[in-house]
Amino acid sequence: MLEFLPVYLQVIVGGLLLGALYALIASGLNLIFGVLRVINICHGELMMLGAYAAFGLFALWNVHPLLSIPVTFALLFLLGILIEKTLVERVAGAPELSSLLLTFGIGIILTSAAMNAFKADFRSVPALTGSILLWEIALPRARLASFVTALVITGGAYLFLKRTRAGKAIRAASQNALVAETCGIDVARVRLFAYGLGAGMAGAAGNLIALSYSFNPEVGHVFNLKAFAIIVLGGMGNFAGAFWGGLLLGVVEGLTGYFATAQVVDAVAYLLMLLFLLFRPSGLMGAAK
Repeated sequence: MLEFLPVYLQVIVGGLLLGALYALIASGLNLIFGVLRVINICHGELMMLGAYAAFGLFALWNVHPLLSIPVTFALLFLLGILIEKTLVERVAGAPELSSLLLTFGIGIILTSAAMNAFKADFRSVPALTGSILLWEIALPRARLASFVTALVITGGAYLFLKRTRAGKAIRAASQNALVAETCGIDVARVRLFAYGLGAGMAGAAGNLIALSYSFNPEVGHVFNLKAFAIIVLGGMGNFAGAFWGGLLLGVVEGLTGYFATAQVVDAVAYLLMLLFLLFRPSGLMGAAK
């Protein structure tokens, strides 16, 4: 049994490296849902645009994806504000099906635009290659850098929400928008900022995806579904829950991939989501009811 320990550790570490990216994507999605109560189906497509932005900056000006994160974050932040102000704001307070259909349509438009511009070919940004060997565990440099960066961005967003005045306003609006407005908080502006912040986090995650993996315009659909599974695991609207849910899914997928086929791995997120909906619908960090 002990001779297999390095193999299991390799699989678990690989799952954690991927799980940090899941956590970053899902945390942005959960932030949007927590404040706006909008099912943002186009979140994965925003991440996909971030990946192509990183690819373009690297191809045209040789800008390393880790260095272009502020640019990508700013671009997607502004795009998120534009989407929220012109489209999402119009379905505020409407049944959730309205926002679901709206953002689903936005996602289709973004995917189609990327498909027309870049075709279906897979792209990657080979800016960081090779591996580091640590206690018989091979750590790909690109994925390790993405892991650390994802933790820094997610942790920074968490501290922003906890420690800053704007972050506290976002948390207040997510808990009770009516009371927050009564206390003088501009809830409309908070919603606008929260959507932009979530979109910016998706763009930053796209940078890390471009650095670590191959992608094409359809990659947004894949990460959309996984992100929704993660926020069910962690708890709807719970930022910290999305982080731990992302790490959990990454590890479980890694272990499943070692023992089973890729088709089974693809089903893991939905199986976990189903189990949590049946036995722990409030998620890992939600209060049991």
